Amino acid sequence: MNQSDFIKVITPFKDRVFRLAKRLLVSTEEAEDATQEVLVKLWNNKGKLESYSSVEALAMTMTKNYCLDQLKSKRATEMRIVHNNYSDRQAGLQQQAEDRDSWSWVEKIMETLPEQQKMILQMRDIEQYEFEEIAKIMDMNETAVRVALSRARKTLREQLAKTHSYGIKSN
Repeated sequence: MNQSDFIKVITPFKDRVFRLAKRLLVSTEEAEDATQEVLVKLWNNKGKLESYSSVEALAMTMTKNYCLDQLKSKRATEMRIVHNNYSDRQAGLQQQAEDRDSWSWVEKIMETLPEQQKMILQMRDIEQYEFEEIAKIMDMNETAVRVALSRARKTLREQLAKTHSYGIKSN
């Protein structure tokens, strides 16, 4: 496999690798480092890539593992999840403020989720991966992925409802 073949193989998913790394590591610089590390490892193993049914799943698994290793290191205490890919350019000023506030709450709630649920929620609802792909990346069966996603969404929904109904007395 030459350089142009390698680029053709990785181009469709390299941004997804970066977004997953950014979701897990927060820092753009850390995410860029993680992405570069994964791409270098893929390049070094370019001869074996054709034997994999999904190079993208391999890259996402490598990214997940690399990021989790980084989180386990001493830098983990300084990191938090930030997601700023969301914006609604059509909304009015009031709606934009409400959206920012809601998204801020979603980020805070996602920080409290277990790592596995956080990653599955990111891959399914933000990256739009299929359950089968997530199962391969996370080394789980599809049912377990669906259960974890359901639990993550339920926690998110309950916490958001609690936040938005704060101070409202229901009889």
